[in-house]
Amino acid sequence: MVGVSVSSRAAADLIELTKPRIILMVMLTVAAGFWMASPSTQHGLLLFHVLLGTVLVAAGTNALNQVAERDLDALMRRTRSRPLPAGRLDVATAAALAWLSGISGVVYLAAWVNSIVATLAAVTLVSYVFGYTPLKRHSSVATLVGAIPGALPIVGGWAAATGGLESQAWALFAILFLWQLPHFLSLGWLYREDYARADVKTLSTNDSDGRRTFRYACLYAAALLPVSLVPTLIGITGGVYFFGAVLLSSAFLYVSSVAARSTTGSNARRLFTCSLVYLPLLLVLMVVNRVA
Repeated sequence: MVGVSVSSRAAADLIELTKPRIILMVMLTVAAGFWMASPSTQHGLLLFHVLLGTVLVAAGTNALNQVAERDLDALMRRTRSRPLPAGRLDVATAAALAWLSGISGVVYLAAWVNSIVATLAAVTLVSYVFGYTPLKRHSSVATLVGAIPGALPIVGGWAAATGGLESQAWALFAILFLWQLPHFLSLGWLYREDYARADVKTLSTNDSDGRRTFRYACLYAAALLPVSLVPTLIGITGGVYFFGAVLLSSAFLYVSSVAARSTTGSNARRLFTCSLVYLPLLLVLMVVNRVA
């Protein structure tokens, strides 16, 4: 029984290393991009291949991020119980498994989907691990840099279905890019003391009253409103999505503006929660309207 318990704990730690909640969000965006490009059930096997390859790449990318940031994680209350800073996993083993997962995912996508999707996945991994992750120690610009690999999966979903990188895919990219900024700015302010303790360079660590942080969040939410309407303007969605996007994006902007006017913890948490609700609803609305 002890052996089973230890084995179960090790398995749970390996799963935690991959950040499964982030992987689920990545899968949602990939599937949305795929269905926007190919709104039918004729290519279900291809969608399976792109999702499986993406899961492998995302798992490897997230694990490599934790390997690189294990010293920072050990300093923050929110993350110090993770497997690596807590000493429950060997660093070399975690790194080897992470690279194996990431590289296997890229190779799988090249073999079973296409070279464009594999290249996008490789760029996502490299930019996240070697761009965004180290930059967090030096500049708050890391938030903008990190939003690039965060927005690429939806482009990969589109490219998997079409074999190309049409302008419509980049319209979807823009939505994902802008959505991430209020999301991460609100999260950064909620955990600003933790980030300051680890000397992570977020905008919120030098913004004690939150005014600058939430002004930027409001600015990005304002930019997101017209950009979220582009899918209808370029003809890949209809009026149902258009009016739904107006309502959702206006609500997101309103919550952002409330946080900018009154920078309380409850308003920051409300904005973060709103960001978590906004994206799935927008993508579901987009796909349903596209299929219909």
